[in-house]
Amino acid sequence: MAYFLQQLINGLTLGAIYGLIAIGYTMVYGIIGMINFAHGEIYMIGAFLTVICFVLLGGPEFASVPLALLLILVVSMVFTAAYGWTVERLAYRPLRGSFRLAPLISAIGMSIALQNYVQITQGARVKPIQPVIRGGFEVFNQGGFAVQISYLQIFIWILTIGLMVGFTYVITQTSMGRQQRACEQDRKMASLIGVNVDRTISLTFVIGALLAAVAGLITTLYYGVIDFYIGFLAGMKAFTAAVLGGIGSLPGAMLGGLLIGLIEAFWSAYFTIEYKDVATFGILVLVLIFKPTGFLGKPEVEKV
Repeated sequence: MAYFLQQLINGLTLGAIYGLIAIGYTMVYGIIGMINFAHGEIYMIGAFLTVICFVLLGGPEFASVPLALLLILVVSMVFTAAYGWTVERLAYRPLRGSFRLAPLISAIGMSIALQNYVQITQGARVKPIQPVIRGGFEVFNQGGFAVQISYLQIFIWILTIGLMVGFTYVITQTSMGRQQRACEQDRKMASLIGVNVDRTISLTFVIGALLAAVAGLITTLYYGVIDFYIGFLAGMKAFTAAVLGGIGSLPGAMLGGLLIGLIEAFWSAYFTIEYKDVATFGILVLVLIFKPTGFLGKPEVEKV
C-alpha cells in the first residue's frame, strides 16, 4: 500500500505537467481545428529560459526563493508568449485558407527549426541545475517504506490547480473567453458580429505558450536536468493526453494528462520501465477503438 501511494503521488505530479502542455494543444485545435506540433518545442524553450534565468540569478542560493521563482516564471512566460505568437504568425496565419495539411506540415517544420535553433545556441549537452525547493514530509510508513511528499510536488499541485481555476474563469466569464468560444463555433460568423478572429487566435497561441512556460519551469525544478530534445517526447505525450481526454475539451486535456502520468508511474513501478511508452500509446489505441472522441470529447455534428 505504501509503495502504491508513493507511485500515485509521483503519477499525479507528472500528470499535472502533461496536462498543462496538453491544454495548449486542445485550445488551438478547438479554435482552428489544427494541431500545433511546435507546442512541445515552446515548452522546451520555457525550460531553457528557466535554466538561463537560474544561472543569471546566481544559482540556488537566492535571497528569497519565492521572489526568484516568480521572477523566473514571469521572464519565461514573456519570452515563450513571444515564441507562441511568432509560430502563429509564421506557420499558421499565412496558410489558414490553404488545404488542411499545409499548416500541419508548416508546424512540423517550425518544430524542427526551433529544436535545432536551441541545439545550436545552447549546445547539445544536458543542462543541469541545483535543487531549489528542498525537503518534504512523511505521510505514511509501512514496513520501513516511507511515503513522502516533497514541497516541490505540493508547489506543482497548487500551481496547477490555481492555473486551472483562473483559466476556467477566463474562458467562461470574460469577454476574451466568449470571443474564443465564438471562434470555436464559427469563425466566419464570429467575424461578422465584430470579433477580431486574427487577434483571438493569436491570443490563444499566446495563452497556450504561457502554460507551456509554466510546465517548462516545473519540469526543470522537478527533474533538475533538461536538453534540447525534451520537447518532442513531452509534446507527443501531451498530444496523446489531449486526444485521450477528448481533443477540444479543456477538462479532458487535464484528465488525459493525469491518466498518462499515472499510467507511466504505475507501469514503471510494477513492470519494466523500458515499455512505459508502449503502455501509454497502447492504452490510447484501445480508448480510441471503443471511444473515438476520448473520455470527455463530443462528436462533431455537421449541419447540412
